[in-house]
Amino acid sequence: MACRISELVLDASDAERLAAFWREVLGYVEIGREDDGSIEIGPPDTGFGGLQPTLVISPNSTPRTGKLRLHIDVNATDRDQDAELERLLALGAERADVGQTGAENWHVLADPEGNEFCLLHHRLQPARPQSSE
Repeated sequence: MACRISELVLDASDAERLAAFWREVLGYVEIGREDDGSIEIGPPDTGFGGLQPTLVISPNSTPRTGKLRLHIDVNATDRDQDAELERLLALGAERADVGQTGAENWHVLADPEGNEFCLLHHRLQPARPQSSE
């Protein structure tokens, strides 16, 4: 028996803004809200427990700053890397410098609250909802 990642939690000073950003980046929808202001987003028609983990954006008045020990990697599904980079920058991502040499085939970015993530080179097939059979 093994575990599976079901959700990732990001602390945010502005949970609404960060949830909106990641919904657009990933094509996710809002799944629910908690009394503490947390917003859970996930793949449409799947929700919690699907093959892809959901994201929980959790309000925190003192979110951690500096390099995180874990970051998210994303791949485009319907366009090439250059076009996806432009889309992410238009959504509010910013380029981040973590010591790249310039020879990498990925881009290091930061979300609107400074959480680093990488846009990788390969295009992936879009995730398909699980069959209910």
